[in-house]
Amino acid sequence: MRWSRCHIPTLKEAPADAEVASHKLLVRAGMIRRLTAGIYNWLPLGLRALNKAATIVREEMDRAGALEVFLPVVQPADLWKESGRWELYGKELLRFTDRNERECCLGPTHEEVVTDLLRGEVRSYRQLPLNLYQIQTKFRDEIRPRFGLMRGREFMMKDAYSFDRDTAGADASYQAMHETYARIFTRMGLKFRSVEADSGSIGGKFSREFMVLAETGEDVIAHCTACSWSSNIDRAPVVLREQTTVPSAALPCEERATPGQHTVEEVSAFLRVRPEALIKTLLYVADGKPVAALVRGDRELNVVKLKNLLDAGVLEMAGPEQVRRWTRSPVGFAGPIGLAADIRIVADQELAHSEDWITGANKADAHLLHVSLARDVPQAVYADLRGITEHDACPACGGAMQLARGIEVGHIFKLGITYSQAMNASFLDEHGKEHPMIMGCYGIGVSRVVAACIEQNHDKNGIIFPPALAPYAVELICLDPGDAAVAARTEAVYAALDEQSVDVLLDDREERPGVKFKDADLIGMPMQLIVGGKGLGRGIVEAKDRRTGARSELPLDTFAAAFAAWRSSVHAGWDEAVARLRAQ
Repeated sequence: MRWSRCHIPTLKEAPADAEVASHKLLVRAGMIRRLTAGIYNWLPLGLRALNKAATIVREEMDRAGALEVFLPVVQPADLWKESGRWELYGKELLRFTDRNERECCLGPTHEEVVTDLLRGEVRSYRQLPLNLYQIQTKFRDEIRPRFGLMRGREFMMKDAYSFDRDTAGADASYQAMHETYARIFTRMGLKFRSVEADSGSIGGKFSREFMVLAETGEDVIAHCTACSWSSNIDRAPVVLREQTTVPSAALPCEERATPGQHTVEEVSAFLRVRPEALIKTLLYVADGKPVAALVRGDRELNVVKLKNLLDAGVLEMAGPEQVRRWTRSPVGFAGPIGLAADIRIVADQELAHSEDWITGANKADAHLLHVSLARDVPQAVYADLRGITEHDACPACGGAMQLARGIEVGHIFKLGITYSQAMNASFLDEHGKEHPMIMGCYGIGVSRVVAACIEQNHDKNGIIFPPALAPYAVELICLDPGDAAVAARTEAVYAALDEQSVDVLLDDREERPGVKFKDADLIGMPMQLIVGGKGLGRGIVEAKDRRTGARSELPLDTFAAAFAAWRSSVHAGWDEAVARLRAQ
């Protein structure tokens, strides 16, 4: 492809709304353009990278024996009501009615549709197992779309669904997909981790996420430094070190005036105590019912753990008016003592092992000292409610923990019979007995992979694409198209690369060399070849490895062999770098 015939509208400056590197660079490199909030046009160069990612996914899914289908993006509400998710999924589900007043939605995922498809087609155990997948557009109406492709509303996704006769078969399908995903992300040249995860609104009791490690990742990963255990922080269990319960505090509760002191930091400074001496009382509404969640002042409540503990479909933080009604005080002074009897109280497990706490007094400008939960809040139920920290022990081996940031690019679920039972997707076994199919679900954010790749692979000059995802393998730069000798030699190199079936982008523009060099680094092809008058005078083509910046000289008289050897070294360097990163 010649640059002069391709639409690559590079920009010197990033758009004002771009917050992360991938968003800035994809726009500056002329690969995407914003249509509206969270929805993007893919331009030719960006689409080639997207298609490279989709091809790898498709090849590995086919290799694993999955069968490709293509399902409708518009889905009838009846199916979602049948599964129970029409109300549960929340406002991310874009609902609408068609001209016949039938309720529909744009598909954020396709569990209902594929289950409906197979319940009408599969009746015998002889037809199982099956694994159907598609690569298709999804829509989720994010409340705050941001970070470009990483949290958009419309995106490309690979979703697959397995159907098995029994749990053993479902476990085998799940493991096969885990291995397939590892091959996919390894082929893409990405540094990633597979971690335990929460299943969220998809359902099922067990799932794993595939995280591309990057400092800009929205998710936090906990992993052990001594063993292979790792988890999304939302699911990571906190295992308390040896604890002995302290006897109930002898001192009675004492009310202390704390005028204008609302936050843990303000109250602890005012009372001259450490934040860990306080209990935070956080008020929520779980499926319409009030809940008070208690955690230590220096800890963070894990909302996912709270939601799972309550088995809540919808969990929302109480609004200021609800707080005032339940506590009879302004926001900032809530406490567990004296709340209405219908407010359920749950406390983090570590609160059971200490006494003499400070809490809000449910009274404006006041806190309580010497609180004993055992004595003063006997109705409290204790559970693991806080986020894990690097000071906690590994749940598997007791080793030291580390936290890292990651971008979720894949998620695999053991669904069990969540959908097949609700939607009556069953089969007859060899004895003629009916059973629900055992299901699994497996997703990859194909468009998010492109953004995650850039978050992991860029520098101050632009993108550094791994060879597997690069729109073109090589950018060939003609420094002086107006010089007949340079132009002719560039065309000869272009033809030689074509004979080796190498994807080449030829920069044949009438532009200054400096502009071409900057654009080449910006768009990030892994290999650059530079043809200029000085090099021709010495009988060489200059070669640059975009990842390392290392430069080489390839002799023109043996160019084909020299380029093949150099390309192998560039690819080997990528493979070695990724292997080293993944081993850390």
